[in-house]
Amino acid sequence: MTDIKAVVRAEHPDIVLTGAVTHDRSSNVKSVSEAGTDPTSGKFFYHIESSDFGRFEDGLRNDSTIGEFERVIETRDEKAIYSFEYTDEAKILSPVISAANGVILDMENDGSAWILTVWIPDRTDLVHLWDYAQQHEIDIDLLRVNEYDSLGNTDAGLTDSQREALLVALEKGYFEEPRNATLSEVAADLDISQPAASGLLRRGTKRLVISSLVDDSEKTD
Repeated sequence: MTDIKAVVRAEHPDIVLTGAVTHDRSSNVKSVSEAGTDPTSGKFFYHIESSDFGRFEDGLRNDSTIGEFERVIETRDEKAIYSFEYTDEAKILSPVISAANGVILDMENDGSAWILTVWIPDRTDLVHLWDYAQQHEIDIDLLRVNEYDSLGNTDAGLTDSQREALLVALEKGYFEEPRNATLSEVAADLDISQPAASGLLRRGTKRLVISSLVDDSEKTD
């Protein structure tokens, strides 16, 4: 079996946060893949860049996909991290990927559309995402796809510890949305501390992205 790294563009007004980014055209939204979300809290974290956070938050208040929100961290360079709670009206793509044992490694807006970087065990599993998109009238395009050996059989620059941490997290449902396991539960299975587990997952995910999406000429140590 050959694993797939696919980059997908999806667009629909009810995909989470679409209303907010449409209202604030200066905004750039990117998922926080390393956030240790409590699966019972229903909170999801994103990096937000905007020239006017007031305008962005006005968009959030009128975005039917967003319930509660909070500006958790703000820096001086027009960037912040927000937490969000989704409403029942939100169209969420990650559960479809999770059901196929895949992971959304990255999600970022392109205007009112969304660019998703997806790791999935087999190319044929992408059909589930296309079926969901068709059922919910979501415009979807496959921008590119890379095939590579299974996560369990390739190093992709991973250490043994990083590979083990990623596989344990995947098996326990840590990458699902909402998550079926906390970071502390993954750490307990690995018999290491929670900060150590977080570091292994963060660095391992980074190595997977670099190995599959970055050209050799662009790779650095």
